[in-house]
Amino acid sequence: MENAPECTPSPSEFTQPPSSAREPEVASPGDPEGCARPLDTVPKKLCGYLSKFGGKGPIKGWKCRWFFYDEGKCHLYYSRTAQDANPLDSIDLSSAVFDCKANAEDEGTFEVKTPNRVITLKAATKQAMLYWLQQLQMKRWEFHNSPPALPVTPAAGLPGNGPALHLKLEQEAELEEFLCPVKTPTGLVGAAAALQPVPAMPSTLQNISLKHLGTEIQNTVHYIRGNKQTQAPGHGPLVAEPSQGVEPQSGEQRLTSDPSTPGKEPEESPKPALRSSLSSSPMQKPKRQSNTFPFFSDGLARSRMTQEKVAALEQQVLILTEELKSQKELVIILHKALEAAQQEKRASSAYLAAPEDKDRLELVRHKVRQIAELSQRVEALEQDRERLAHESGLLQQQVQLLMDKNQAKQQVICKLSQKLTEDLAQPDQPASAANGDFLSQQERMEHLKDDMEAYRTQNRFLNSEIHQVTKIWRKVAEKEKALLTKCAYLQARNCQVESKYLAGLRRLQEAAGAEAGDFPGLLRQLVHEALQWEAGEAPASVELRPVSSEYDAYGFLTVPDYEVEDLKLLAKIQALEVCSHHLLGLETVQRPLRERWAALTELAPTAELKQLLRAGVPREHRPRVWRWLVHRRVQHLHSPGCYQELLARGQTRQHPAARQIELDLNRTFPTNKHFTCPASSFPDKLRRVLLAFSWQNPTIGYCQGLNRLAAIALLVLEDEESAFWCLVAIVETILPAEYYSKTLTASQVDQRVLRDLLSEKLPRLTAHLRQHHTDLSLITFNWFLVVFADSLISDILLQVWDAFLYEGTKVVFRYALAIFKYNEEEILRLQDSLEIYQYLRFFTKTICDSRKLMSIAFDDMNPFPMKQLRQLRAVHRERLEAELRELELLKAEYLERRASRGRAVPESCVSEDEGEGDG
Repeated sequence: MENAPECTPSPSEFTQPPSSAREPEVASPGDPEGCARPLDTVPKKLCGYLSKFGGKGPIKGWKCRWFFYDEGKCHLYYSRTAQDANPLDSIDLSSAVFDCKANAEDEGTFEVKTPNRVITLKAATKQAMLYWLQQLQMKRWEFHNSPPALPVTPAAGLPGNGPALHLKLEQEAELEEFLCPVKTPTGLVGAAAALQPVPAMPSTLQNISLKHLGTEIQNTVHYIRGNKQTQAPGHGPLVAEPSQGVEPQSGEQRLTSDPSTPGKEPEESPKPALRSSLSSSPMQKPKRQSNTFPFFSDGLARSRMTQEKVAALEQQVLILTEELKSQKELVIILHKALEAAQQEKRASSAYLAAPEDKDRLELVRHKVRQIAELSQRVEALEQDRERLAHESGLLQQQVQLLMDKNQAKQQVICKLSQKLTEDLAQPDQPASAANGDFLSQQERMEHLKDDMEAYRTQNRFLNSEIHQVTKIWRKVAEKEKALLTKCAYLQARNCQVESKYLAGLRRLQEAAGAEAGDFPGLLRQLVHEALQWEAGEAPASVELRPVSSEYDAYGFLTVPDYEVEDLKLLAKIQALEVCSHHLLGLETVQRPLRERWAALTELAPTAELKQLLRAGVPREHRPRVWRWLVHRRVQHLHSPGCYQELLARGQTRQHPAARQIELDLNRTFPTNKHFTCPASSFPDKLRRVLLAFSWQNPTIGYCQGLNRLAAIALLVLEDEESAFWCLVAIVETILPAEYYSKTLTASQVDQRVLRDLLSEKLPRLTAHLRQHHTDLSLITFNWFLVVFADSLISDILLQVWDAFLYEGTKVVFRYALAIFKYNEEEILRLQDSLEIYQYLRFFTKTICDSRKLMSIAFDDMNPFPMKQLRQLRAVHRERLEAELRELELLKAEYLERRASRGRAVPESCVSEDEGEGDG
């Protein structure tokens, strides 16, 4: 139990198991006179004889074995006798559970269940069985909670300086909650059991282990060799004189006196006996050292001598610690009294030093206020006392009621007992039969009481076993969580290193250009190998986010198979960077976010919900949240059965936009397996959603880009009716009117608004783009039309949509500006308009950190008032409509001029066919 330092440790050294009782004090040879210590401070180990059930065929049955526990490995070794040199086998207790059978045929039977086997053991008595079970539980708990081994220092060996004593006290307190600690059975465990003869078996052959026959032979040879060494010349007789041989036996028996009498000294002092036992017959030393149970060796005497000195010092340290603690408490009390006296002194000095009566009066008033405050405190405390007194009175009343109820039950029991006595004493039945029945009932009742006590003991032990195994399981789960976190961090670092490697290869490839030699070819080979290599060598049991996964959670290709090698390399780098950021934020960001979403059972428009939506909705909560967001937008348009009616209308006649919808189905997300797999049901769902919307909104019908919006809704919501209403919410309630009209008026207006906002928020970038005559609308028009569906990876895209469905189109502007801010420095480095256009074509594929992009969008772009957005839209809409009207006038003038000139064709322009026809 205690991790006290041992002197001359030996793997086969066993002492009496730990016990709460105090043993008699024994002085070791060589100790100063008067220096004695209790034996319970000596390091003790668990050992003793138990019967093990095993064997096959005719020798199957109980076999007596010597069991001893190894502290370092948490293994329970067993051999045939205590003197064997090598153990037969061991039992791993670190993952074992224990069970005792109340209805077992043999008393003292219990089981040790490991993941590989079940070992049935039997102790001599029930008390010994419970003692072994409790000790094995405590050893297992100590092994799982023991701190890592540290260098032994003088302070580390003192009681209370390490966690061992705390673990011991904690475990004993927990055991007392279920089952009281069992006293050490005398003569059945520890040193006393080793000194006792081996329990007899029905036959010698039955006790031999045929399974470990080699170990049995080794132990026999070792025993014979030890006997020959003791019989060699110069080593004295094999066995000491009877008068000398009895002395060690009595000395060791005194070591294992009855633990039930703590503090009681034996009638005869054990000191001379032990001295004589350890000093007598020194010629027996070679034999004793060849023994694997060295209770008769001089090493134990030296060990006890050193340990007793350490124990004496430990007792002195404890006494001095208690005295120091009391002195500290006294000093604290004196400090408080001194502080109060100093405050009084300062107040009196201030009062006497006041130059005028006004100042003294002010000091007196201050004291009066303090007195008033103290009076209020006293009143409050008095009220608390009265309240507690009232509660105490109520409790006394309840106690009185319970006592009355108990008394009534006792009266009922007395009446029933009296009635039973009268029934037994009735004269109509023979007295002998009545007495016989009464005795049989009494005997049966005694048996039932014994069974009930046995089941109660078994229940308590099993409760303690369940409690301890649960705590061990929680500790192992915490260790597993820590290892998973460490694995995630290492995998993230691996992704970062791999992405840097790929980026370095790309830069080398660009720098190499068209140089001669094998260098460009070698670079192409390295790039090809890097793209083919997958980091999927991690164990399959660790459920992290693998970089080698071909598709993400929504079916998009992690690394799209671009024809251009540079784009594929960039996509690979982006996938690695995204995975790295995800793994690094798994514990710090993702887990707290998931816990907050799990606690949010009811959704309501609040500032907290707004912040959570901006941070992103976890995948398991996204369908529920999106349905709620869509319902808020379309609750005035929604009607039961509306979607089914629209589908039925489409079956009766074909919509004019059906052909265009059919053409766009095959062009919807070619990198998503749900829309490219022939066996997938998503294309059919998408077709029905788009046809239903074309009947729902005839003014739009169908416009290219709606297929991507509906596809994103289908991937998240999976239900096609929910996806239909999500499309309705985006087109008819979130985005401005005429966003998907034939002229795309509102979409053109937003491009002009974005240009104004870009010049306001990012003036350097705007000036650079104007210098190189770059029109951003060629790139950003599609962003707004499909809400980034073709531009951002799914993780970042769906985070944008989470906020977009709640806050509206302002989120699209925020993220569009944030994307340019994210890559501003890279764009400023480019000095050619062609290079700028080529970079803008794929620069969204370089965005990897969703948290950084979100921070730029919602922090760096502030202030971003909706009022300013409305004003800019109104101004640019008016200008655009004026331009459209002017174009209409020019078109009308052209048509009039053409009509006035007529359709006549000059003769010189008449074709040969027309001339022949005229002729």
